[in-house]
Amino acid sequence: MPDEQVNFVRRSTYLEREEDLSALTIACIAFACTFGGALLGMLFRLPERHLDPDSKDVVRLGMGLLATVSALVLGLLIASAQSTFQTQSNQIKQITANVVLLDNLLGRFGQRAQPTRIQLRRSVDVLVERIWREKTSSASNTAPYEASAESQLFFDKLQELAPQNDVERIFQTRAIQLGIDLAQTRILFAQTDSAIPMPFMAVLIFWITVIFASFGLFTRPNRLAITALGVCAFSTSAAIFLILELGHPFSGLMAISNVPLSNALAPLVP
Repeated sequence: MPDEQVNFVRRSTYLEREEDLSALTIACIAFACTFGGALLGMLFRLPERHLDPDSKDVVRLGMGLLATVSALVLGLLIASAQSTFQTQSNQIKQITANVVLLDNLLGRFGQRAQPTRIQLRRSVDVLVERIWREKTSSASNTAPYEASAESQLFFDKLQELAPQNDVERIFQTRAIQLGIDLAQTRILFAQTDSAIPMPFMAVLIFWITVIFASFGLFTRPNRLAITALGVCAFSTSAAIFLILELGHPFSGLMAISNVPLSNALAPLVP
């Protein structure tokens, strides 16, 4: 394996671990806040004058409203993360399909298009490296998009093909159009933001913490109640972890694989 590919794998692995740590850290904070809030609610003993039925009803109604709003925000985050993941996954599939079709059209030119097809394979390797590097780097969204030198050289070779008949002219025109479509998809892909809004997540964790605190407010500490609240807090934190992972499609547990795009084109036989 070439040194640059080894370095890319190492950088990708490091960035994936860094992203996993970030999502895991936020999930642990959510668990500590929710379960800690429930325990504090159990340990905090209210005076008898605050335990009348009217006060309990007010707390329950307020927490019911807060739970409804939290569910709406949680659903919004899930929908946003799922939409981002599906959009970028479809864009990768579209890029892969365009690359395969473009190579098939160039194959109709025979040996005359061999250098162009070789350059296409080099462009794909650079494309894969750039996409996964940019999407796992927080600084990539602020940098303007620039076409790689390999892709520009490929377009130059594509336009230099000399069709010998009308059929080959049609193939060349179609190949150029596919190259333009590929570039447009790549630009749109680079402008897609996959980050989950942290203010939403912070507010959601605060709301859930308040809700869990209210669960323990009128409950005496006992093993069954503590276990049940612990399981619920862990389940809520796990859901937050999965949302964060889903919002970063190119790293973590649910990362989009680069294997289909990397292996889309078979090696050329000399």
